[in-house]
Amino acid sequence: MEMHEKQDALKRDLAAAGGLVVAFSGGVDSTYLLSVAHEVLGDRVLAATARSSTFPDRENRAAAAFCAERGIAHREVVSEELSVDGFADNPPERCYLCKRELFGKFTAIAAAIGNDAVAGGWKVAEGSNADDVSDYRPGLKAVAELGVLSPLRSAGLTKAEIRALSKERGLPTWDKPAYACLASRFPYGERITPEKLRQVDGAEQFLIDRGFRQVRVRHHGDVARIELAPEDILRFVSEGHGPAALARFRELGFKYAALDVAGYRTGSMNDTLPGRA
Repeated sequence: MEMHEKQDALKRDLAAAGGLVVAFSGGVDSTYLLSVAHEVLGDRVLAATARSSTFPDRENRAAAAFCAERGIAHREVVSEELSVDGFADNPPERCYLCKRELFGKFTAIAAAIGNDAVAGGWKVAEGSNADDVSDYRPGLKAVAELGVLSPLRSAGLTKAEIRALSKERGLPTWDKPAYACLASRFPYGERITPEKLRQVDGAEQFLIDRGFRQVRVRHHGDVARIELAPEDILRFVSEGHGPAALARFRELGFKYAALDVAGYRTGSMNDTLPGRA
């Protein structure tokens, strides 16, 4: 099916909803979903964004600004994953624990709105796409258990198609680098703490401020492993960013910094799972 046909199918599915609470991170997928949902459903859409230590403030500010510019109702929900039993131990099912807690809160919001006789029938929708089924995504288990809708996956839309359709719609996120919560920067089994999250956030912000767009800083104890887009690795070296990066990273609490020659790849920490090496 051609991508515009998929978009038409998406619109038909969304039109059938009484109202939607869209889990909105401000990323490529959820921004596209929110835009289409708002076009179809108007004021029967609420964007819900999590505020927690695992997401940088810059992401929350961008999400709030997007909704304000377009007149979309927006609510921030405090979701402190580190308080969820087992999350800070960083097990392989960490994302399930997070999504179960967060989408549980979004589901409660939808239920409360749905109790209004005028606005009944509200559901929660999230932005996973057709490509996500090929990677290790334990959070999708929570999505299924709570009855959360995945309209982009249902329509069969891929990430590339969502980017192309976002560009057509004039969305500023059409070429936004892929992003995942800061908890994904740690090897499974390494305990996650607020201080470690601040280290990673600060290190990534340093690189972003120097013009590197697709960035990950993986936390390996005393070592910060830098992942950049392959085309940026040579730039990092040739422009001499290494000494300044190391100095900043040491201020943040790291002792060493390593540039990963393999470059950025999504879900690289999943390589440590059995059968994934």
